[in-house]
Amino acid sequence: MKKAIIAFLAVVLAAGPALADVRLWSYDAADRVTRALTQGITLQVRRGLFGAVSVEKLYATTSRGSAEVRWGGPPDAVRALPQGARERDVYEVVNEGEGRGLVRALCPSADAAWLIMGRVRAGRPLTIHAVGRWPDGVYRHCVALSYTFRGDWTAPDGRAPAID
Repeated sequence: MKKAIIAFLAVVLAAGPALADVRLWSYDAADRVTRALTQGITLQVRRGLFGAVSVEKLYATTSRGSAEVRWGGPPDAVRALPQGARERDVYEVVNEGEGRGLVRALCPSADAAWLIMGRVRAGRPLTIHAVGRWPDGVYRHCVALSYTFRGDWTAPDGRAPAID
């Protein structure tokens, strides 16, 4: 029995990267505040073997611009959310290149920013909270962005799309 389980896990682990695919999910701004900051966004997501989705990059849909995001962040970022917010998936905005501009746009004067989302799923609306860390070390909620799902695309060869 142990050999069968080990063999199954070996096959799953070896097939995981081959079965994962990179997709682009586009969203339109759903309210006035979100439209003021972004007309829409496109998320580069990777779907894993069992359907888990992780966000890798965020693109401005109506203008040239992108920011890399990394999963994970400090618990203080989640604690800064407004009461009643249910989103818990934390992504750090990489504060290099165009990511620096995104941090400044969402959280002016912040040293760093995190995007906190609910479960990202195709066809479903999305709420993204921006939380920043200021020079005094305090985490503050910057803005809640609301989006409606627009579409789903895939790269022809399954690799990361070249949108830049």
